[in-house]
Amino acid sequence: MEINKEVYSTVHHLIERCKDGVKGYKTAAEDVEDQDLKELFRKYAVQRDSMITELQDQLHKMGKTDDESSSIEGTLHRAWIDIKAALSSKDRKRILEECERGEDYAVKAYEEAMEKNLPGELKPIVAQQYQDVKNAHDHIRSLRDSA
Repeated sequence: MEINKEVYSTVHHLIERCKDGVKGYKTAAEDVEDQDLKELFRKYAVQRDSMITELQDQLHKMGKTDDESSSIEGTLHRAWIDIKAALSSKDRKRILEECERGEDYAVKAYEEAMEKNLPGELKPIVAQQYQDVKNAHDHIRSLRDSA
């Protein structure tokens, strides 16, 4: 099945946001001192990694591959840039604020993708991933609110 440019661009954008999440959460998990956050961030990094695999698998089924030329280092979304500064401050609330900010971009990307006319198996996969991203966002926000 041939995939149109808009669908490819949408899926590629979601993959990039997930890559940003993996990188951001891995960085946070390595450097955060609170054990509960360390475990949570590792869990979300693994979750995003599996989401990437799922999206890349869908592209493959449609005869496309993800353009790996735009590496995570080269395109790391600005939403996760301040995570290092927040981590060095050791301020739990600030770390959670930065994670929430990164999640805001992921939620927005998925909301935009949900408005597109996605083919076949892709639509329910994106819908499920949107729910997972939204749940992660809301969980991070509730932790931030209680910090």
